[in-house]
Amino acid sequence: MAALRGTTILLVRRGKQVALAGDGQVSLGDTIIKSTAKKIRRLHENQVLAGFAGSTADAFSLFARFESKLEQFQGNLPRAAVELAKEWRTDKVLRHLHAQLIISDKKHSFLVSGDGDLIEPDDGVIAIGSGGPYALAAAQALLQFTKISAQKVALEALKIAGGICIYTNSAITVETL
Repeated sequence: MAALRGTTILLVRRGKQVALAGDGQVSLGDTIIKSTAKKIRRLHENQVLAGFAGSTADAFSLFARFESKLEQFQGNLPRAAVELAKEWRTDKVLRHLHAQLIISDKKHSFLVSGDGDLIEPDDGVIAIGSGGPYALAAAQALLQFTKISAQKVALEALKIAGGICIYTNSAITVETL
């Protein structure tokens, strides 16, 4: 999947805490259309976090599909993620959606894409979107050289990404489990 422009979503896992952060900028080409979009959702009785990068309409479709998979598999995140990835890859309509998802519960975290990617990180850090590489590098450094919480790492790493990536702003939302 080509790099998605227009956002930064970052998941950080430290100890028993999971934090998912996202900026609020929505861009259309080189124009900022909205600065306070919420790209992170709490799902399945607030036990699952999900964030998206890519087309907003596509992401809403994927959130709905993913939430139905969570319900179908009684909150079993790995099973719901596998089924969503399979459906996304093989469904004639879904496979044309341009988005990526980061999903997490207290035990598991995954990056899911329409290319069939279903990746669980080794180090508990995942980032997507145009500012993803900057946020990922900042989060890894903060995790290695500080003892701050996952929530604070996610917030500070997104601030750093927002200072570098023109498609990422400082209207940051952070949700934690």
